[in-house]
Order: sequence, then C-alpha cells, then structure tokens
Amino acid sequence: MNPWIKLSLDYASQKSYLDDLFHVYPTIPDGIRDLDKALWKEVETSFRKKDNNGLLKSLLKLNLFPIKDSYVAYLKRDKASLERNPATVARLSGRLYEMGLDAIFSRCSEPKETNRQIGPLFRRWLYKKSLGIEPVKSGQFLSSKNNAILDAGDAETMAFAKKHFNYKHNKGLDLVARFNGKYVIGEAKFLTDFGGHQNAQFNDAISTIKAKNVNAIKIAVLDGVLFIKGNNKMYRDITTKYKNENIMSSLVLREFLYQI
Repeated sequence: MNPWIKLSLDYASQKSYLDDLFHVYPTIPDGIRDLDKALWKEVETSFRKKDNNGLLKSLLKLNLFPIKDSYVAYLKRDKASLERNPATVARLSGRLYEMGLDAIFSRCSEPKETNRQIGPLFRRWLYKKSLGIEPVKSGQFLSSKNNAILDAGDAETMAFAKKHFNYKHNKGLDLVARFNGKYVIGEAKFLTDFGGHQNAQFNDAISTIKAKNVNAIKIAVLDGVLFIKGNNKMYRDITTKYKNENIMSSLVLREFLYQI
C-alpha cells in the first residue's frame, strides 16, 4: 500500500482527525440569507390578499423557494406557466397559506447547505500558508525554481497544467505546486458521506491521478468517510484497486510535499 494512504488511515483512526480537519474545512453554515425587503413586502401583501399568482411570482424571484416540490423549477424557468396552470398554482398556494408567513420567511432565509460551501475551503486553507508558503500568481511561479504553490482558479489551473504538464482533462485542479524541483498537481475533496454525489466526487479525484502522460506527480487529496475502515466501497477501493496511488489526507499533505 502507498505509505501516504496508510499514514492517512492511521491518522483518521488513531488521532483527533475530525478536530484537526476542521482547520482545513471549517464547514460552519452561513448566517440566514438576506431577503430583499421590497420583494418580501410583495410576498406579505399577496399572502394577505390571498393572491395566489402574485404570491408565487414574488416567491419565485427569491433564491430559495419555501417548499420543495418537483414543479417549482419549471415555474421558475417559465413564469408564464403560472397563468396556464391554475390547479398547480392553487395546490402550491394552499400549502403556503397553511405554513403561514413566519414559516415561509424562515424557509426562504435558511442558510446555504453546508456541502455547497466546501468547494473553496481547501484553497482558503492554502492561502493561509498552511503548507509553509503563500500561493503566488503564475508569473512569479514560473520565474523561480523555489518551492511554490500556484494561486489560480479552476480555469487557469487547467490551462496552466495543459500547457506545462501535458494535462488533458477538461477540469480545473485544486493544487498546482513545485517542491524540491518536482511539480505536483491534484484535486482535493471532502467526502462527507457514502453514495451518489460523493461517489462521483471520489471518482473525479481518481480520474486525475489516473490521467496518462502527465509530466507531474499526480495526487488526490481526499478526506472524510473513505478513511473509515470497513466494507464501504471507497475504503475498499483505496486499499485494493488504488492502493499504489498517491492518495492522502490534507493533514499529511505538507509532509508529503516536503519529502518528494
């Protein structure tokens, strides 16, 4: 087994893994969403007048509709459909009247889901000099041979890796770095549960380290449930199918980079 997989597994099972990981992924929900005051006034007026169409029109302009319903996305994308579908309008409005204004406001102003905030957190951690150096723009990255981390967004990291490392995936990277004269590229994922979208995230990271003919060291910086020893697919994959790949927790990444 790749020693960095083993080190990550040991860290997760023997140390304060989650406590330490919180420094990388401080997934604290945002505060409540701010609602446009004029728009909310429209909601209140339509609600009190029992103006079904007006109520839905106003609520559909908000970022978060207060009811989870399979027909809402269609109404959002085709506002004129409100006039053509009175039964659907009446059904949704009835549920809203049952909820009451206070509950509607509460639902519309709920914070963003935590998992939607995870994406940028790894880069924010890098910008705090967590790996010992501060990320730099591409000009400075290229003009020196010193240890460096590229400061760039998805599109720029993808273009940079294509140009300099023969990276052919149509996907941005979370890490482009140079340590001890060797170049490293990788994706970072916090896998919060098993199944569905999380499996797709895992496969995204694996596809990066399996890319062919890349002129750089490829790594997958993975954290979360994959390090729970058991019969889950992710654990089986990293300890069998991908056991020789550079897969590691962000908490051992610094040690990896400085020893390559």
